[in-house]
Amino acid sequence: MAAVKFENAMARLETIVSELEKGDLPLDESLKIFEEGIRLSKTCLKMLDDAERKVEILIQDKEGKKRLRAYTPDAEDANGSSSSG
Repeated sequence: MAAVKFENAMARLETIVSELEKGDLPLDESLKIFEEGIRLSKTCLKMLDDAERKVEILIQDKEGKKRLRAYTPDAEDANGSSSSG
């Protein structure tokens, strides 16, 4: 399978799910697009895993220890400074 963008793969997966949910495709066609969906799903999972690894590398401290914390949209900067008192 040629390189595919995550967003494009997800959009195609949504289309496949919609087509399968309708239930009006012949069995051969249903199996064909189901197989395509499985391949796209695996591709998306791999892309997400790769992205997670990159993020973990980026947030490692100088000693190589990961400093994972929950993301919040209003997260403070990396120094933990806050504007509230």
